[in-house]
Amino acid sequence: MQRIIIPLLLLTLTTFKGMAQQDQKPITITGKVVDSESGQPLEYATFVLQNTDYPDKVTGGITDLSGNFEVETTPGTYNIRVEFISYKTYSQKGQTYNSDTNLGSITLSPDVAQLAEVEVVGEKTTVEVRLDKKVYNIGKDITTSGGNVSDALGNIPSVSVDVEGGISLRGNDNVRILINGKPSALAGFGSTDVLQQLPADAIEKVEVITSPSARYDAEGTAGILNIVLKKEKTLGINGSINLTGGIPFNARATTNFNIRTEKFNIFNTLGYFHRESPGGGYNDNTYLSEQSEFDRIYEDRDISRNDDGFNINIGMEYFLTEKSSITGSFFYRWSDENDLTENDNQRFSDGSINSRTFRTEDQAEKDNSRQFSFNYTNNIDDDGQKLTADFQYSYDNEDVLTGIREDRTVPSDSLIALENIYEKQKQDDILAQIDYVLPMGDAQFEAGYRGTFEKEVNDYQLDTLDQGTGNFITNQDLTNIFTYHENVNALYTQYGNKYGKFSVLLGLRLENTELRGEVDASIDSHALEELVGEDVDLNFDKNYLGLFPTVNLVYEISETQNISLGYNRRINRPRGWFINPFPSRSSRTNVFQGNPDLDPAFANAFDLGYMKRWKKITFTSSVYYQRETQSFEFITENTGQFTSDGIQIIRRVPINLSTNERIGAEAGVMYNPTKWWRMNGSFNFFTFSSDGTFNGVDYGTTNSSYFARLSSKFTLPGKLELQANSFYMGPRQNAQTESDPMFSLNLAISKDLFDDKATLSLNASDLFNSRKRRSFTQTPTFTSDSEFQWRQRQVNLSFIYRFNQPKEQRQRGGQQGPGDDDGEGQY
Repeated sequence: MQRIIIPLLLLTLTTFKGMAQQDQKPITITGKVVDSESGQPLEYATFVLQNTDYPDKVTGGITDLSGNFEVETTPGTYNIRVEFISYKTYSQKGQTYNSDTNLGSITLSPDVAQLAEVEVVGEKTTVEVRLDKKVYNIGKDITTSGGNVSDALGNIPSVSVDVEGGISLRGNDNVRILINGKPSALAGFGSTDVLQQLPADAIEKVEVITSPSARYDAEGTAGILNIVLKKEKTLGINGSINLTGGIPFNARATTNFNIRTEKFNIFNTLGYFHRESPGGGYNDNTYLSEQSEFDRIYEDRDISRNDDGFNINIGMEYFLTEKSSITGSFFYRWSDENDLTENDNQRFSDGSINSRTFRTEDQAEKDNSRQFSFNYTNNIDDDGQKLTADFQYSYDNEDVLTGIREDRTVPSDSLIALENIYEKQKQDDILAQIDYVLPMGDAQFEAGYRGTFEKEVNDYQLDTLDQGTGNFITNQDLTNIFTYHENVNALYTQYGNKYGKFSVLLGLRLENTELRGEVDASIDSHALEELVGEDVDLNFDKNYLGLFPTVNLVYEISETQNISLGYNRRINRPRGWFINPFPSRSSRTNVFQGNPDLDPAFANAFDLGYMKRWKKITFTSSVYYQRETQSFEFITENTGQFTSDGIQIIRRVPINLSTNERIGAEAGVMYNPTKWWRMNGSFNFFTFSSDGTFNGVDYGTTNSSYFARLSSKFTLPGKLELQANSFYMGPRQNAQTESDPMFSLNLAISKDLFDDKATLSLNASDLFNSRKRRSFTQTPTFTSDSEFQWRQRQVNLSFIYRFNQPKEQRQRGGQQGPGDDDGEGQY
């Protein structure tokens, strides 16, 4: 069940006789409501006083975050009642109060008859609908046991993960990824690579924020995904050990360890993995221009990955007083990745093979990331007044050495090219923020500041073998140091209130964005003009000041259904690799190149949602519309350049198109027909249209697509569980490329052992080995038919052992009040 936004207080109907009592001196009834099993306070429980002499006279209140309540009334005899969702109602009749009275602790017991409605974290996935987000408490998903965070996100409604690990929200890949409410080294500073190194069982919940409130960064036109990691709150020592092995060969060991006392909480996660992930694909290019020496080139690629990684996250929360605490944490990640790509090129003239080459790309990458985080929290009073301050410093260092060799094999054996690429990338990120929350009765006011300061340095050197001398010569036209700065300062304020059945959250965010780029290179002016164009300045300093309003409304039709409406304005800032103008070398003929002239895109989005709960079914749905200006689009074009052996060079580059519009609808159902069978499914359909020109070519297009997922889980005799997750992506199309539909199925079985302290799981990811991206691109000068598979079918055996840590932990509640938050995912 959802948390109650603010339980509706029964209005006092004052009669003439009741008015006569107004001359009596008021008294105060106080107390505390707690869970009978855990002793934990129950916030937002309802305390009701009904006058026995005047039954129509009813008053009451709700408990605060500490479970306390305080109600002012007149002396008299009352029937009292305490209610909370999924708990048995506590009631006492004929209680006489003539003076201030403290009722002490009132304990509520779970209502066994309503257990189907109780949110059981660690057992089944449930959803909470709040004013500005949907919160999915991640259940025991055995299909991702031994998997990573990307695997787990693929099972969240509205979210899709493509074959390369790219994450999109409602079909839009411009989604902001946060860890515990902040940009983080754990999320790779915008890249999703690191999410494939973090274990899925580290997730507590995922917040899908399609209509972000003003407290959140305005980045991400699709919205925000906030991944909240587990931090055990149970007193004592507890933890878990998770061991995984699989085919293709991979091994992972993860431990979680926590010590909690009344004064401090120490938490730690330690993990190591080794992964071998074969993949591959092909490009079949047909050239329509008579200038090309070949009319068709077929590239067949095999990819072998051999990666090792280690990560540790350790922190401590120290309770200064009952209402204030400081938290410090340190995260470190090390990885050693070795990827070998073998590319067999067949070149055709007049339908026959003219020549054949074999290209190998051997890449070794070492990566080190460090992150220091500090938090101060002060719950100023029992009414919910709160002050928080955060500071975070992150540092990431990557060293990459890539050796590329290409040989002609037909009609004769000869060396075409031998290259060494040296890359060093350093990134520094500083985050500072402060937030203040002031409750005002049913209303709540918030304000805060957030600053992020990012510096990214890419040092790139290309050495090419001079076959005449046998020496490597540095290519001065492509060797460069590119430095990119992104500084964002933001102020926000928001106000939430409840008016009868309406809850309102209004916010305004002011952001100043500075984008600055500097290139240190020896490239001459003619080569530079050919590379990026004559009107593009590689050394740029751009400044943007913008207002980002948000409006979120919820209307409670009843306790089990509501309607929500949201509006927000968002920004999409280009990342460093979008800006870097120097082309990649993954292929001599198909390259990616950044665009230093790229500007941020801005979007206005509307979302209309409906949610309904029955005893065994939860239904969520929404209709959404988004209009984005200066939107990014990746276009493929002929560069007009040729390789030394006469092949046209094709590049893929991001540009600002003028406008795109997205209209869609989504629906999700969670259904528990019996105690032994649970199902959930979702469907998302959207239409997408864009317009704009680049280099005289019209890239306007209109297309529709959809994706759907279905999960079914069975609890079998003998503590066995069986689960199947399926995903289908419909066909897609943009101005140049048509993408085929894609289907994948994950299957798993698990058994609990040793009195539920351990679980053994066997799962198969992409059972039919069908998760492949197939597309066809057509331009006036060439066509390209391609297929790519990031990772082949994976089978894992996983064992997890828990000590002093229950497999299931109940988390009950209703909807929260306007602007309320649990402190995570908050800006």
